[in-house]
Amino acid sequence: MSDLVFLGEEVSLPEMLKTREERVRLQNELLKEHLQSALLVVTMNIPGPIKNSMILQQTFDQMVLAIKDVIPIAKMLERHLKTGSEFYAISPLSAIELKEKMIALEEGSASGRLFDLDVHYWQEGNVSISRQDLGYAPRRCLICQREAKECGRKRRHSVKEMQEKICELLEERTDE
Repeated sequence: MSDLVFLGEEVSLPEMLKTREERVRLQNELLKEHLQSALLVVTMNIPGPIKNSMILQQTFDQMVLAIKDVIPIAKMLERHLKTGSEFYAISPLSAIELKEKMIALEEGSASGRLFDLDVHYWQEGNVSISRQDLGYAPRRCLICQREAKECGRKRRHSVKEMQEKICELLEERTDE
């Protein structure tokens, strides 16, 4: 399965940085247009130079469908890029309610841990709400269960090791 999961176009660091800048610009634009609403930004955490493939896109699409089933959406936007797909949803829910629902989705699905389900709101600027803001533990590493950010900063696991774990999670998803 790993041959298919990571069969796609390679992305360079400058391309990733440009996409991140564009994502922040788009977030700010959407939030300024909808000052009283919360913004959900959905992306995937995929290590290595290939960020999108047919299987990753299918997994992304399934998460978007699950999101549409659990939250009211006033406006949405999807971008399918070689740097990875992005889904933006403006919701009338409070940022806290929206984040709670996204944590439940993330934890209720085998592939949920592959996603960033980021919630933002406008308060004199773009503010995001974290799991810790709501009293939840930080995300755990897919491989060793330490804090994910710590493993990422220390580059504790190889790209190959992480990709193998992602393939295992996606196989679990097909068994659900």
